[in-house]
Amino acid sequence: MTQKIMITGGAGFIGVNAAGQFLRDGWQVVIVDNLCRRGAELNLAWLQQQHSFEFEKVDVRSADQIAKVVRAHLPDVVLHLAAQVAVTTSVADPRDDFEVNALGTLNLLEAVRLHSPDSFFINASTNKVYGKMAEHPVVERNGRYEYQFLQSGVPETQNLDFHSPYGCSKGVADQYTIDYSRVYGLETVTLRQSCIYGPRQFGIEDQGWVAWFTIAALLDKSITVYGDGKQIRDVLHVDDLVLAYKAAIGQRSDISGQAINIGGGPANTLSLLELLNYLREQLDKEITPAWDDWRPGDQPVFVCDLDRAQQLLRWQPTISVDAGVVRLIEWVGQNSELFD
Repeated sequence: MTQKIMITGGAGFIGVNAAGQFLRDGWQVVIVDNLCRRGAELNLAWLQQQHSFEFEKVDVRSADQIAKVVRAHLPDVVLHLAAQVAVTTSVADPRDDFEVNALGTLNLLEAVRLHSPDSFFINASTNKVYGKMAEHPVVERNGRYEYQFLQSGVPETQNLDFHSPYGCSKGVADQYTIDYSRVYGLETVTLRQSCIYGPRQFGIEDQGWVAWFTIAALLDKSITVYGDGKQIRDVLHVDDLVLAYKAAIGQRSDISGQAINIGGGPANTLSLLELLNYLREQLDKEITPAWDDWRPGDQPVFVCDLDRAQQLLRWQPTISVDAGVVRLIEWVGQNSELFD
């Protein structure tokens, strides 16, 4: 029997990549999106040219609308990607950030609990729930920051310490997802995602830095480095992320009620300066960034420990940083008209 997946934020960068893969695999797909994000209408039109699926223009902040959509479709899986995604935006407008991320997730969980309790609920969380982790010393080695002792990265047992309105709102969603499994018996999982990049990502300066640097470098737009550029992240290509979603669905009963880190891990780390240097080499051009102060809540280092993902999901990244950035360069180069 064909399975059905509902993807909130399905016209966003991650959502449209996930939807495309599930459609290719023969799933019925319902995309739920309010189309407020830059590039969402372009992504939706691109997907509609290739596949047949259902689309609901709905905002997750509306409990009534979300309940109506869930009741109408009764999905086997809910992949919850709809979110406000930028720390800087959350600082400027914390109420809107809360309503989208925290209230929106609660609305969706309640709709599933009341109308489709057999659905498997996947929440896309973030590494920002861990905060600055000041108790873990950071050292500089070879022109980049690294943890002094966490050689495998940050495990899920790390204390949560949100440290920004965005971290708070996503942390609320993260913990509600876990608790709806414990209290109501729903099958849920929260995936704490690190930096995701890839095609169909319309990166902007304050979110999606790998894509933004790539777009700006190719199209001769200005680039600002906040901080000293030595901060590192583990980065993950979106194709590998979609494989993690599939793995989670395959293990839904065994992983219910848990939090799992999903990122590039120690083998796939990148600093801002390293990305700029790589782009200079690949594009054979000068790239001269502007510099500004550190942004609130910015971590000098974040790297996921992937042990739990490897054990529970039998998943690990397959696309190297170099190969993934080359793919992104090719996509931006082939679609430069989208960024006018």
